[in-house]
Amino acid sequence: MNNMPEPPDQPVQEFYVSREKLDITSAPYFINRHMSLMQFNLRVLEQALNEDYPLLERFQFLMIFNSNMDEFFEIRLAGLKRQISFSRETVNVDGMRPKDVLDRLSEQCKAATSKQYQILNDILLPALEQQKIRVLNRQSWSADMALWAEDYFRHQVMPVISPIGLDPAHPFPRLVNKSLNFIVSLEGKDAFGRDSGMAIVPAPRSLPRLVRVPDELCEDGDNFVLLSSLIHAHIDDLFNGMTATGCYQFRITRDADLDLNAAEVEDIARALRGELHSRRFGSAVRLEVDKYCPDDLVSFLLEQYKLSESELYLVDGPVNLGRMMQLQQMVSRSDLLFPTFIPSIPKSLRDPDTNILDAVRKEDILLYHPFQSFTPIIDLLRQAARDPSLLSIKMTLYRTGSSSQVVDALVEAARAGKEVTVVIELRARFDEEENLQLATHLQEAGAVVTYGVVGYKTHAKALLMVRREGNQLTRYVHLGTGNYHAGNARLYTDYSLLSADPDLCSDVHKIFQQLTGMGKAERIKTLFSAPFTLKKNLLRLIEAEAEAARQGKDAHIIIKANALTEPKIISSLYEASNAGVKIDLIIRGMCCLRPGIEGVSSNIRVRSIIGRFLEHSRVYYFHNATPRIFCSSADAMERNLMHRVEICFPVLNARLQARIRSDLQSYLQDNCQSWELQSDGSYLLNNPEKGEPRYSAQLELLHNLTA
Repeated sequence: MNNMPEPPDQPVQEFYVSREKLDITSAPYFINRHMSLMQFNLRVLEQALNEDYPLLERFQFLMIFNSNMDEFFEIRLAGLKRQISFSRETVNVDGMRPKDVLDRLSEQCKAATSKQYQILNDILLPALEQQKIRVLNRQSWSADMALWAEDYFRHQVMPVISPIGLDPAHPFPRLVNKSLNFIVSLEGKDAFGRDSGMAIVPAPRSLPRLVRVPDELCEDGDNFVLLSSLIHAHIDDLFNGMTATGCYQFRITRDADLDLNAAEVEDIARALRGELHSRRFGSAVRLEVDKYCPDDLVSFLLEQYKLSESELYLVDGPVNLGRMMQLQQMVSRSDLLFPTFIPSIPKSLRDPDTNILDAVRKEDILLYHPFQSFTPIIDLLRQAARDPSLLSIKMTLYRTGSSSQVVDALVEAARAGKEVTVVIELRARFDEEENLQLATHLQEAGAVVTYGVVGYKTHAKALLMVRREGNQLTRYVHLGTGNYHAGNARLYTDYSLLSADPDLCSDVHKIFQQLTGMGKAERIKTLFSAPFTLKKNLLRLIEAEAEAARQGKDAHIIIKANALTEPKIISSLYEASNAGVKIDLIIRGMCCLRPGIEGVSSNIRVRSIIGRFLEHSRVYYFHNATPRIFCSSADAMERNLMHRVEICFPVLNARLQARIRSDLQSYLQDNCQSWELQSDGSYLLNNPEKGEPRYSAQLELLHNLTA
């Protein structure tokens, strides 16, 4: 195992406590959730150093880390700042005050930012240059390149750029969240005699940040310049007759969480449209500035945004680093990418003339994306739209993407006269605007669109179809752990279950009745649903496994999820561990449980898989339960179990249960892309023991499941 270089979230403590005195709800047994999420971000950053990955994929991981950190500031750190500012500091179950958490995170974020740019400048850019992929700085431009850059600036940039001289008539501008800007120091007077000595230049958001240099001007290979370099090189041209004595990039990150109390608005769609504009101009939480920017200009910017030195990040490179993510699409170098693969399709669905609902009626079908194709789900909707016997479609949508084949199929079905009802979650973070647009698109086609239940995000992933077959109406369902997003289905691991099981279909029908209508929650037979039955049933299943262990039976729990933070679930797992249950937790991101504490969690192992695909599937396995395996849209978090509409569904087919159990075992065997959580909150990278072969769960699944 390799140590992560970053410090653990909280000081190591002596954890052993006698059983009589054990209080498994006390603070020492919980890891702070924000600290845990930061540890996940650091594991992503480590992937940029993984020499087992192709070079452009390592570069992409660096960009993903940058994007993750942007959201971390916009949501997590912004939330902590709000608590402190409004004197609403509450001590969480881990016992840490928001101010202490913020201070610790600020230290880690600064160290991670420095490491990010060190990886970029010292490792990845030189390695890309060896592969003849170059991002050229101004000092390396040839005379011909300089002429081309001048022409590009004059014809492509200057017509859309708007420099802002600072004076009483031009106060400091309100700049958009995460936008690239320049602060410029000036000498001389303008045509009106003004000489404030300072200006702000926002980079046009409509222009690409990475610009390809014509091949004839450079050596062979792929050559690019940054938009920031083009602006910097010609900054004097924006201030005719004056001299720019300094030009420095900066970027402000703002609080981007929406302040929308759904219970207090009459029209959630209209209210959300107003809030989306506000998100671009929320309170500042981070200032990134070129490290060469003089102290007086840095102080000026900090003062404008009312930020402290602790919220200042001096960076050695582009401040809008994430916009370089487009590099991968701008070069044609398959040798520097992960090998392509073709997702497989189950044998029963391979014939293009197969009616998918007929196949599902014969037997439940399980898909594991991205190893197996998402296409059958899209084909199912397309077939339904054209099937004269298909009467109605009900579906939840959380994220679909801006150009969605799923939505197109629903539109086709509505226009064909099918009863199409769609429950759209407008508050899917950072997808709100797209969801508003697709809601309008569906309504215009004749679909009934609702926005779920006020106060509860609809996070369940469900599709219900009703078809007339002879004299009967037959129902079919699709249930998933991920979103109806074809793009994500190529990048995220998620299970999809297609079934005609009458009890399962009846339960899903009742869930839709709750979402679109009103009334008391009806009793459901096979599903667990949040916020009503999911949490109490998970606690019941954990306790049942503990009781089996007390009776001397083999007892085993496996939970695979994105996050584990719910205190009662964690305490229940501690109790089960003490009863002798073997517990394996495969938690990609936040995990507030401390494993390996004698007398508390010595039977619990926690690992995080970080690899080519984003681990997103949620699976709950209980060795002594009937059925044993459940898949879910829900993570084991307070918000999912108590404040969202979620579905946890059983896998009833014994063959499919065995298959998921085999998948879980692959994740537990992984010894090269898995990180082991330690009791102090740090993570260690698993490595093969001496003589042990390397084993990657994702590679094994690619080998076994793809075409």
